Amino acid sequence: MEIINLGARDGLPPVDWASIDQTLTSGAPPAPEAHNARTTWLATINEDGSPHVTAVGALWLDGAFWFQTGDGTRKAANVARDPRCTVSISVRGADVVVEGEASRVTDPAVIARVAAVWAEGGWPAEPDASGTGITAPFNAPSLGPPPWPVYRIEPRSAVVTLVSEPGGLTRFRF
Repeated sequence: MEIINLGARDGLPPVDWASIDQTLTSGAPPAPEAHNARTTWLATINEDGSPHVTAVGALWLDGAFWFQTGDGTRKAANVARDPRCTVSISVRGADVVVEGEASRVTDPAVIARVAAVWAEGGWPAEPDASGTGITAPFNAPSLGPPPWPVYRIEPRSAVVTLVSEPGGLTRFRF
């Protein structure tokens, strides 16, 4: 991993990626006073090259972000055409932006594991009958009916801004 301390000129220490990974993995909520910080944002690329940004119920697992969506959604069409995307989230003490490539996951064992993690977090997801998608009693109405395909975003780089003392701004290239 390449670490670039973007805050060095201001005397800031580099951010420790291991602590950010641990925070993302634990699902630790942001500070209670942080407005809208629970939202995870996914940016994909529209056919005309413009950005498409939408809130998603993503999770961090095994060093990657995972999300699900309906086959007929714009984000599904965008990542099928161009897998490059960005995920942005605020966690306790930091803002995190991860750039990478999304790929659809169909391995039943992996789908079962990801669904179990979503269920442990409070969203009662489970594998569909085929094992290649997920279903749940509820989801965003705009996604259409289940089953919903699952995507893994393989990180290429990340920028982390610490919002607590001593502060920090670091780019990581994986």
